[in-house]
Amino acid sequence: MATVQKPNTSKGTRSGFSSRLGFIAAAAGSAVGLGNIWRFPAETGANGGAAFLVIYLLCTVLIGFPIMVGEITLGRRAQSDPFGAYSKVGKGGWGIVGLLGVLCGIMILSFYNVVAGWAFGYFLQISFGDLLAQPDFGAYFGQFAAGWYENHIFWYALAFMAITAFVVLKGIKDGIETIAKVLMPALFLLLVGLIIYALTLDGAGDGLAYYLLPDFSKVTPKTFYTAMGQAFFSLSLGMGALITYGSYISKKENIISSAAIVTIADISVAFLAGLLIFPLVFSQGQAPSGGPGLVFVALPGIFQSMGPILGRIVGGGFFLLLCVAALTSTISLLEVPASHLIDERKVPRKFAVIGLSVVIFILGIPSMLSAGGSEFFTQMLVYENGSDKSFLDLINDVFSDTFLPLGGLILSLFLAYRWNLADMAKEIEQGNEGYIGSALNKYLDISIRFICPIILGGITLVTILEKFLSIQIFG
Repeated sequence: MATVQKPNTSKGTRSGFSSRLGFIAAAAGSAVGLGNIWRFPAETGANGGAAFLVIYLLCTVLIGFPIMVGEITLGRRAQSDPFGAYSKVGKGGWGIVGLLGVLCGIMILSFYNVVAGWAFGYFLQISFGDLLAQPDFGAYFGQFAAGWYENHIFWYALAFMAITAFVVLKGIKDGIETIAKVLMPALFLLLVGLIIYALTLDGAGDGLAYYLLPDFSKVTPKTFYTAMGQAFFSLSLGMGALITYGSYISKKENIISSAAIVTIADISVAFLAGLLIFPLVFSQGQAPSGGPGLVFVALPGIFQSMGPILGRIVGGGFFLLLCVAALTSTISLLEVPASHLIDERKVPRKFAVIGLSVVIFILGIPSMLSAGGSEFFTQMLVYENGSDKSFLDLINDVFSDTFLPLGGLILSLFLAYRWNLADMAKEIEQGNEGYIGSALNKYLDISIRFICPIILGGITLVTILEKFLSIQIFG
């Protein structure tokens, strides 16, 4: 059990997590969210099923884990937000890298909160409305997302942002840690219960085969590229969230084991989400490549089949806990810029959190309009082949698909060639006696010095060429 983080006297009293469990729950909550339950099944379905799953797991363990260890270690060493961490340890102008992470947190939260608003709306419509009486859930989702005001999505998203702000206002121990320790286990339990039910349905075996029996003939370079992007998004890497959380932990904390548990928790929820979604998709006779709407289209069908009372209870419960998973991520995304204002600008937490929440919600309105509410934002970019890209797609391309691996690339270079991996190992050794010189120490050194920069550099380059210069690398 780790001790409470001592105050950082150079900046006044700095709060921290009260225990190792608190940190792990909060860090796992940051990693586990809509990226696992909403985005992961969609990416898996669009990229060949089980083969994508295998590659995603490898990317998470071989690349994601070393970067996670690096972020947590840098945060604990500097005892500061991403800007302060890079500035203190790197000196010179390295603080701008931390500002890039702060900006990522702001912009990703702006569209993430919109998707969370959809989930919150579904919770209310299933529990108290007539959603489960709809004849076509695909058509319903399209109409629901497009009706940003008449379907109350504006208010759902505003309520979600307000709840996020309330938790962050309570601080690390009383807010973020408390809610994560209670609600993360509940998400696991409900997922397992729903999986047991889904596996009893006709067609569930076909869904399991699609999800668990890999066909590597379907693998293309794009599969690796997409899997790496998904790993970074779901682990909350490259945006400074784990640097921030790392700054709140004790020097007695075992960083390696904590990062391993967080990674396992993240992988487990993603795996369980697929184990739930694909049997449901096949039992409903739907295409596994249904895209980001998969959760909002496949699940209501199974809840409908449970009957009006049980369907409301289980369906409402699932989307409530989907909101919880989203909330544990939104609070970490808001804590990143909030910690910057608190640490570096000496802004009181109350004013920092409220001010940022207002700004981020306003920044998210164009994403809210991107699902059919505004033709301009829905078709932000139109290509010669007739395809289009919404404002939400564009923000995701820039700040999620591009800046997150870029942030990981810069972090790996910073750790290896600016801070010094030997000094990083000394920081990890605190709380993990015997780490220096171990096989894991040698692997992380090789990964951070060579493997991560090469792979993340390649992913960043391909993203820029494909998404912004329209040069099709993968065809």
